[in-house]
Amino acid sequence: MDRFFSARVRGGAISPGLVLFGFIAGVAVQLQQSTLWPGGRYAVLGVLAATVLGLLQCFIGAKKGIVRGAGLAALVVAAAVSGFGLTGWRAGVFQSNTLNSALEGRDIDVVGRVLTMPQPAEDALRFRLRVESARIDGQPVSLPPQILLGWYAGFGVREAKDLRAESADPAEMALELQRQPQPLRAGDRWQMTVRLKAPHGNSNPHGFDYELWLWEQGIQAAGYVRAGPRDAPPVKLSSSWAHPVERARQSVREAIFQRIENRQRAGVLAALVVGDQNAIERADWDVFRATGVAHLMSISGLHITMFAWAASLLVASLWRSSVRLTPRLCLALPASGAGALGGLALAALYALFSGWGVPAQRTIWMLATVVLLRQSSRQWPWRHTWLLAMAVVVVLDPWALMQAGFWLSFVAVGVLFATDSGAEGASSQRAAGQWDSKTGWLPSFFPPWLGRPVAGLARAAREQWVVTLALAPLSLLLFNQVSLVGLLANAVAIPWVTLLVTPLAMLGVLYAPVWEGAAWAVGVLEVFLQAQARWPLASVSVAAAPIWCAVAGVMGGVLLALRLPWQWRALGLPLMLPVLLWQPVRVVPGEFELLVADIGQGNAVLVRTARHTLLYDAGPRFSRESDAGQRVLVPLLRALGERVDLLMLSHRDSDHTGGAPAVLAMQPQARLLSSIEEGHELQALRKSTRCLAGQRWEWDAVTFEVLHPGAADYEAKGKPNTLSCVLRVSNGRQTALLVGDIEAAQESRLATGSGASSLKADFLLVPHHGSKTSSSAAFLDAVQPQWALAQAGYRNRFSHPVDSVVARYQARGIRLIRSSQCGAAGWQSLQPADLSCQRQTGLRYWHHVPEVSLPGL
Repeated sequence: MDRFFSARVRGGAISPGLVLFGFIAGVAVQLQQSTLWPGGRYAVLGVLAATVLGLLQCFIGAKKGIVRGAGLAALVVAAAVSGFGLTGWRAGVFQSNTLNSALEGRDIDVVGRVLTMPQPAEDALRFRLRVESARIDGQPVSLPPQILLGWYAGFGVREAKDLRAESADPAEMALELQRQPQPLRAGDRWQMTVRLKAPHGNSNPHGFDYELWLWEQGIQAAGYVRAGPRDAPPVKLSSSWAHPVERARQSVREAIFQRIENRQRAGVLAALVVGDQNAIERADWDVFRATGVAHLMSISGLHITMFAWAASLLVASLWRSSVRLTPRLCLALPASGAGALGGLALAALYALFSGWGVPAQRTIWMLATVVLLRQSSRQWPWRHTWLLAMAVVVVLDPWALMQAGFWLSFVAVGVLFATDSGAEGASSQRAAGQWDSKTGWLPSFFPPWLGRPVAGLARAAREQWVVTLALAPLSLLLFNQVSLVGLLANAVAIPWVTLLVTPLAMLGVLYAPVWEGAAWAVGVLEVFLQAQARWPLASVSVAAAPIWCAVAGVMGGVLLALRLPWQWRALGLPLMLPVLLWQPVRVVPGEFELLVADIGQGNAVLVRTARHTLLYDAGPRFSRESDAGQRVLVPLLRALGERVDLLMLSHRDSDHTGGAPAVLAMQPQARLLSSIEEGHELQALRKSTRCLAGQRWEWDAVTFEVLHPGAADYEAKGKPNTLSCVLRVSNGRQTALLVGDIEAAQESRLATGSGASSLKADFLLVPHHGSKTSSSAAFLDAVQPQWALAQAGYRNRFSHPVDSVVARYQARGIRLIRSSQCGAAGWQSLQPADLSCQRQTGLRYWHHVPEVSLPGL
């Protein structure tokens, strides 16, 4: 390892490894900035650093000793500063085109061209539009170059602004039939009315960074098409082949779904041929993740590398055949070089046809770096080639350093290089007299003609084992989950998908009936993977560990995989233990803490004591394939290492129960307490106990008490909101009150009833997200909270929390926090005066910062 980090000096030249390492480190440091500096500072830094780099290269070559060591250190610093400056300058240029906040939520008449293949969803058609012009009331306005739009079908809800009211309750919102989305194709030019908002995603600990994803995609505004009966209808202005590749991809995807009746298998084929990962259904993704083969079900680096390899063999063969016609081609360029360049070019076309996604781009740049370096006749050590490929990717896409796929790809390649499974294996086998230069490794009981295939299989198996060992700790850090059946599943799935399914799927583009054979192959694989996923310990989850645990774990995995005596390899086991056994620190007995998840418009609050966990509500359902449980709560619970004892659903509304199925599936031991009716669909998943006022239990010296509803409330016929389970959590010193969607009538009963004296709380979950039907003055006077948190989506259509409610909190000196501005919020009974916001603690410069400030933070 010391050779890896040391500079090599040959003939007085400085090894490029130090420069490349320093540059990547500088980019990584810049990505930690919460806000950007003025763009000029980055430009000056970059220019100065580049100048210093050139001078140092000339200065260091002739120096020795301490002077040389200081010069090398300065070289690394200069390279780091250049990476820092270049990335910051690029970020500033991109950020200069952000959406003006004054334009959010306004009707804008835009003319633009559809950029990419539209994505059909259950309730909408989503597409990217390159804006050509934009107007409001006939006056031109400036918009970001690219916007992401949804064209929704069926019934839509008119917003509060449309009803000309300051606020509106969901029960008062009028439904109106939307114009059905018209067929859209890449290259089409449209005029339509849209409403936009800044890129804004959920912000949770260890959660998916949606705003970073949009940043990488070059999107700086998102919104929807106004298609109601009182809106100007969208008009198609022209059609062109301005984006021929995207139009071709769309045609192929449509042809796959027309040919294959089974939509699940058709979705996998569409993902493999045109890179449409959204076509794969959620149930299939769950199986792929559990078995560790999700990387195969999209246009990944493996597919592109295999395609490049096959294409290079074909091009090289054709190049050699050209000798029969004319020897000039082979004299000008050897067949091996022609094959490498031709394979690279064809792989780039394949990546382009698959959608030119970030993983595909990363693979193409890696291949291009290696191929061009070899064609230049330069023989660099593998670690320098590895760093150069990484630096090229980082130069083109600095934010790739924040993506899990980047680290999985490069760590896997680096581990294979470091273990040197090919060269070291050959030398050791030759030394043992077990290697033949023509047939490879050959046991005595095998005939000679089987030697090379068996050796190839053995090498592939060893490489898969090495990568699995080394990447398991990294996977645990990145995903908090690792598949125990992944080694076996990948051993079958990699050749099956790479050598059978993908080639058949690609051939189907030329001859459609071949897709039926590809679909059959997908079906066979699904049966195998589903059987693997049903194993009790198909995958294991661990709590999110610090970065040092992952580094130690990867080093331990590499040590186990190296060709060393077992007594040395066994030292890798203790290095892997921290990432496997890490447990987050919990509160002490007698204390409790709340984590209010950022799930948009809905409720989801995690209550934790020293040894128990309660989840109050499970967030909204977004569509048939997506809900807050699957997207937010399950990853959050996995990262925190939580075992939920009780799931309490306040009432039946979908913004409170939408994520419950995913949570219940992940937490089979969790009991269900709610006010849902006997015939509710959740009763089939987990039998629910009815919540009733007076229910009381104690966990770790913390008391939990249900204050509402009473038995009589279930007999009365009213809105589901009136049955919201109200939970009081207290340790005798501090109290939290979680109230669901109760309205003024229920608030009045609580504030004036026999238990009114125990209603006072330090923390209040704002009733009904801040609707005008709740948060009455009498109720707030009775509770007198120090903190109040409104779980409501950013620029939600109900305008929650409404202005009149906000005024009531402000008049009483209550610090009101909006989840759309705070992200996930943390509060502890041990420190009741403090409240943490994920949008502040995890802030990066690409994150959206709402203009309304947070009081008291």
